Amino acid sequence: MNISGKTAVLTGAGGGIGSAMAFALAGAGAGLVLVARDRVKLDSLCESLPGEGHALVSADITSEAGRAAVLGACQGGVDLLVNNAGVSHFGMFEQQSEQQLRQTLDVNVLAPMLLTQALLPMLAQSSGTVVNVGSGYGSIGFAGNCAYSASKFALRGFTEALRRELADSSISVQYLAPRAVATDMNPPEVVAMNKELGNATDTAAQVANELMALLASGKPARHMGAPERFFAKLNGLFPSIIDSALASKLPVIRRQAMAAQAKAG
Repeated sequence: MNISGKTAVLTGAGGGIGSAMAFALAGAGAGLVLVARDRVKLDSLCESLPGEGHALVSADITSEAGRAAVLGACQGGVDLLVNNAGVSHFGMFEQQSEQQLRQTLDVNVLAPMLLTQALLPMLAQSSGTVVNVGSGYGSIGFAGNCAYSASKFALRGFTEALRRELADSSISVQYLAPRAVATDMNPPEVVAMNKELGNATDTAAQVANELMALLASGKPARHMGAPERFFAKLNGLFPSIIDSALASKLPVIRRQAMAAQAKAG
């Protein structure tokens, strides 16, 4: 997809990955509809972006009113929707609150589904593209991230099913799966866990570059990290092998998860 001169809706624009994606898309000549809850972050981001005329939508897309606000900013048409907004609550499942579980599923799964559904008519008119930003945890369930893994598995399934449902239409549906990323969304315990386990961590700019590569390729999906791609395939074929490999990491995960939950009160 050549996005020069196109209009792109980007959710989660106030976060580290979202900001990096905004710079990459604007730098390639796209006009942006930037969506986030924090208006101050949106204003600051927009002031530093290349290009002019970017629209800002301060909204909670888990609400009907929030999604309506996004649609209202898209009356000139939409060529690309990047469902990037997401939340994560690191911790052991037995200690997760109902509010945390519901928020994870609402933000990571239901909101992108409903926003995509609302924008499908506009995307059909422009032969547009939907990109759902998932995670490596959408292919490998990871302890300490039960709800997050469940939400990203669901988002990957939605992407696959929608792509097949729209196979006879002009709309493309793609999936981007980052691995660990250095952003403010990660509490110190997650950073410490990744370091202790030797998990590779990418920058937000690297994820943005992968988004642009995915759009240029036209392929259904792009998964970051060769080891992560290998383990995802192995997990699909021989999950017991991955069970054994991750079991040895459980003490580290549990220790850091318990520390994060204790700090959160």
